[in-house]
Amino acid sequence: MVPEETKSKKQKNEDCIINCLPRDLMERLFLKLPVSTLVTCFIVCKHWYHFIRDPQFVTSHLQHAPRYALLFFPQELASGKLYPSDAILIDEAWSPSTYAVPVIGPDDFLFGSCNGLLGLYTKTSTIKIANLATGECLHLEKPVKNMRGDHFSFYNFGFHPVTEEYKITHFLGDCTDTEAHPRNKHRFSVIQVYTLGDEKWRDVPTPEILSLDIVRNSGVVNVDGKMFWLTEHMTASWQHAVISFDLKEECFSMIQLPEEREDYAYIQYGPREFWIRDIDDKICIVTAQCASFDGRFLVGELQIWTLDNILEQRWSKKYSIQNPPNYIPGPHFVHKDRLMAQLTDCSVWSYELLCENFEINKSKMTKLLDFNPHKLRHMQSYIYMKSLVNLDAYKKAGIVRTPKQRAGWESKKWEAWEDELRKVEVMGSRVHKFEHDLLGMQEKIGKLYELLQQKRHDAAQRLRVEIKQVLQHKRDNPNQPRSLRRFNFLEQKREKENLMARSSRMMEMMKAMKQLHDKIHSLLRSPLSDQRSFMNYQEGLQSGSDGEALRAGVARLRQEAPIHNESRGVTDTIRIEAASREDQADDEDDINI
Repeated sequence: MVPEETKSKKQKNEDCIINCLPRDLMERLFLKLPVSTLVTCFIVCKHWYHFIRDPQFVTSHLQHAPRYALLFFPQELASGKLYPSDAILIDEAWSPSTYAVPVIGPDDFLFGSCNGLLGLYTKTSTIKIANLATGECLHLEKPVKNMRGDHFSFYNFGFHPVTEEYKITHFLGDCTDTEAHPRNKHRFSVIQVYTLGDEKWRDVPTPEILSLDIVRNSGVVNVDGKMFWLTEHMTASWQHAVISFDLKEECFSMIQLPEEREDYAYIQYGPREFWIRDIDDKICIVTAQCASFDGRFLVGELQIWTLDNILEQRWSKKYSIQNPPNYIPGPHFVHKDRLMAQLTDCSVWSYELLCENFEINKSKMTKLLDFNPHKLRHMQSYIYMKSLVNLDAYKKAGIVRTPKQRAGWESKKWEAWEDELRKVEVMGSRVHKFEHDLLGMQEKIGKLYELLQQKRHDAAQRLRVEIKQVLQHKRDNPNQPRSLRRFNFLEQKREKENLMARSSRMMEMMKAMKQLHDKIHSLLRSPLSDQRSFMNYQEGLQSGSDGEALRAGVARLRQEAPIHNESRGVTDTIRIEAASREDQADDEDDINI
């Protein structure tokens, strides 16, 4: 038998039990693993790497992948402070994610999600395609540089299941060169198309001039290898029509909306607004009256129409909802038979789609998260699946670019944001140390409680009760401080609120312990206490440097800068103050807490 240390790497791979299994059985085993585990398996051996990277396995794994709702919050200015772009994943159990999405930079804007790949628009000369699960990124040159009026909503990202090609589209507005830079107007007659792996963008003329404003306001969806968006059509039903663009043939077609019905709500609320959405991989038209003060604030009845047959252009009313929510995100706002909506208090809620006709009872809505300080209507919602789609095959294309050095978090405008997170992290470390110091002091008070059990007079009885109350609130060993940079804005906010709550509890505990100290000191120096007990008490509590450490820590925390608390929109200061100022004339035997 060959010794283990003399075996070659190839021999060890051949001896691996999994590698000896039939391919179909091995595939069934790997299909049960999440993407994060499979990425770790890349480095086990070449056989595993090539097996997991095989396009057939990637497609099979994607078909079995769980579906998430991805809520994207773009970069924006709120209360005079710039907040970075961020994203929250909602899993199948409706729990929001904790960690930040590393491939999304602070200046990125999301314009598409397809097979686990994200399309991200930047204000630089490139756009970005990124795999959220594996962290791979592809930076591509924009079709037109330095275009004023360009917007992330004019880009889209889709996939055709037959050709298995990923394509990016850009609605190129009719431009004028009267200024130093071309300017994107309110209409377009050309769609620019790029296929991942190609050398350049291509121009595809539209059959007629179309409105950019409608695209921006109503959205774009991708279903079964086609892009769909709304356009104005004065002679059509509801004066709107759907335009489709086939990603394989790169051709256009027009789909009429369902027959217009008599609308009694028109008199009360005014004309309807229309949005195009994707529900369960079907094209849907969402329509409702809107408030006069805001064209996207829903009032009256919310109707959802589904395109049942694209060739026959046959529609059916899927839902008729009374008392709708304030806003609905796009392009996906239904996840696992529940509607997702935004309310004016800057929160996201879900509500079960009970039947075709129903009225929303807001007391039965389920709250998912608060997105304050981000603003209403800016949130986007996509259906997302973690995937193994490999971007390496497209990196040799001619329009692939290397990102600039000082981009994203490294740029100067985010230095203040990083400094603030760093201060909070330092504060968390100090609070953590203080909690450990307090635990040590509580242990010594516990020993003193045992000593006082022998005292039978009334003063000792009252003191035992007070000590017992303090020890009831004794914490377990506190968790180690966490790096806020790893978390999304939702978890950062919770962490800061938790830090402030911990600080407040420490102040209360220190005050209680100080009061106990005064009473214990008074009791043990009284004639009722023998000298031996007093000496044991002094020796037990003054051992070590607990008092000095706490005093020094308090002085440091008093000097800390204010930390901005997003949940309240005000500036609070996280500080631990001393429970009370000690009298400098106290006897030198006094114990400092």
